[in-house]
Amino acid sequence: MSRIGKAPVNIPEKVDVILDGSTITVKGPKGTLTRELHPNINVEIKDNQIICTRPNDSKQNKSLHGLTRALINNMVNGVVDGYSKTLEINGVGYRAQKQGNKLILNIGYSHPVEIIDPDGIETKVDGPTKVIVEGINKEAVGQHAAIIRAKRPPEPYKGHGIKYAEEHIRRKEGKTG
Repeated sequence: MSRIGKAPVNIPEKVDVILDGSTITVKGPKGTLTRELHPNINVEIKDNQIICTRPNDSKQNKSLHGLTRALINNMVNGVVDGYSKTLEINGVGYRAQKQGNKLILNIGYSHPVEIIDPDGIETKVDGPTKVIVEGINKEAVGQHAAIIRAKRPPEPYKGHGIKYAEEHIRRKEGKTG
């Protein structure tokens, strides 16, 4: 039995969960999230808890069981607390600035790189070299942070580029002559 899948998801007091067939809607203080769930997994609400069960032990249903429970848990946590990712910019002259819903990055190219915030995602600039991506959808926050990082990934020799705050860059030794 899936350890993650069999654990119930607790519903906090300020969160409303609506289950309509295979569609789940979670409303909370930070916003509303909706997701279409796989029809093989049975989801039900009992005593302020969301319980996921699978009909049989086929390989696909085993995989979907834990996944479905984790996605629902991420939705509940997102509408209560929200998610954030912090990016650091390293390099001489590399910096970030915010203009409206645009993030403008000067990261060593001949032109500034402009990234527009998608719906539900907000980027904040904390100092010239720190970018914070925030939102209620964990998947969208991670994807937008990955898009920003991909504009100039960190290189292993001097560490220039955009990296996650908790990421460790494995450094390489340069040529010796």
